[in-house]
Amino acid sequence: MKVLKLSGQGLPQSWISLEEAVLHYAAGQVRWEMGSEVAVFHGGHNALTGLQSVITVNSIIGTQGFGGANPFGATPSITNPKLFARDRNLCAYCGDHFQELDLTREHIRPVSKGGPDAWMNVVTACRSCNHRKGNRTPEQAGMPLLYAPYVPSLWEDFILRNRRILADQMEFLMAHLPRHSRLHA
Repeated sequence: MKVLKLSGQGLPQSWISLEEAVLHYAAGQVRWEMGSEVAVFHGGHNALTGLQSVITVNSIIGTQGFGGANPFGATPSITNPKLFARDRNLCAYCGDHFQELDLTREHIRPVSKGGPDAWMNVVTACRSCNHRKGNRTPEQAGMPLLYAPYVPSLWEDFILRNRRILADQMEFLMAHLPRHSRLHA
């Protein structure tokens, strides 16, 4: 289970472990929290009062600070799992739905012809369509794209990079998605 760590302004910073979240709580860095309680950690007993320390961790925490660089200026890194999730495991050429192990990262303009390995030049393709298209553009291969590629937003990237998102975390992230996002449906 991961905790969604936000900046004090509410911008996603990272997915962190429960242990990392406890460190933020213990250091007094949690400014606010949302979502449900996901874990309770019991510490030692105070020598004077005899009371045991207890830290309750919520699924979403806002921490002190701005988090550095402008997160909206950064382009998310591409991984196959994130690409396949962006494209909902649908082949961009035949339109069929596949399991992840049957999918490939397909470069619209082949890398060998100067195409970049970038979000706007990659789509999900089944192995058969990828092989059939080969080292050609979709036009040269007579295989039109069924959907257009796009660069995921900061909010989409946080959804794409975590497979086990709790309902309250997903609700928070979904509320901030751009209207054009494929993740809405």
